Amino acid sequence: MGKNIFITGAAGFIGFHLAKRLKELGNHVLGYDNFNSYYDQKLKRDRAKELAKGGIHIIEGDILDEGNLKEAIINNNTTHLVHLAAQAGVRYSLQEPRSYLKANIDGFLNILEICRERPGIKLTYASSSSVYGLNKKIPFATDDRTDQQASLYGVTKKANELMAQTYHHLFGIPVTGLRFFTVYGPWGRPDMAYFSFTKAILEGKTIEIFNHGNMKRDFTYIDDIVDGIVAAIDKEGKCEVYNLGHHHPEDLPHMIALLEKELGKKANKILLPMQPGDVPSTYADITSSIQDLNFNPRTSLTEGIAQFVVWYKGYYLR
Repeated sequence: MGKNIFITGAAGFIGFHLAKRLKELGNHVLGYDNFNSYYDQKLKRDRAKELAKGGIHIIEGDILDEGNLKEAIINNNTTHLVHLAAQAGVRYSLQEPRSYLKANIDGFLNILEICRERPGIKLTYASSSSVYGLNKKIPFATDDRTDQQASLYGVTKKANELMAQTYHHLFGIPVTGLRFFTVYGPWGRPDMAYFSFTKAILEGKTIEIFNHGNMKRDFTYIDDIVDGIVAAIDKEGKCEVYNLGHHHPEDLPHMIALLEKELGKKANKILLPMQPGDVPSTYADITSSIQDLNFNPRTSLTEGIAQFVVWYKGYYLR
């Protein structure tokens, strides 16, 4: 028998792919999204249209509207809640810090309060590799210290983990946090480097490469991330945090070279110093994810970038 799964941020990149997979697995899926203007709203609307074709409805609403959110969750007879809605992006947190506190702290508190009233709901929520902040130990393990943050975005995601653990301690709410590592792929977020670089290369514009290219990222393909989320939902942990990353960091220049190859065009590059709030590398230790979730990321960066470029050309250049 399928689950009744409620996904916040369902018109977002990860939410879109997750909703499709959960529906295919025979679950009843209902989405919730406010379609904000952080990036191209048309992309979000088109994701929602794709989901509607598969019978997945998205309620338009804000997680800051606790009454509307609660009504939607309760009316759905929700058994499993996946909270992905958030104000994303490290660099944007330097410009609009208050939007992070509202969406990521106040919004998450609303989620926890609803789960407190309905303790039967299993909560799985999005954290981020950003919680590791200025941690210099690699690979990043879930038992590493995370008290030296590099960005306000990372602060809000670490706060989410602490809030979830506290609500579990006080009220017994089952909570599982997932630290995502540089998720990429078709239908992705335009503010991510691989996406914005693709647009700039095709338009003959310059791409900005920070820290003079001395950057490594644990790029993780969207299908692999969805595998991990589905496994976490099925596991129904009591109070867990897992890394979902590819466990294979790649140099930023290598990612750019793959884009150039797939696009058949060279990038115009400008090398810049490190951007405030950024970190030189990310690298996920996925030992516990392998053990508990049978997490096995299979998509190489070469394969993933190729699939992204095919989608990008089909969506934007058709």
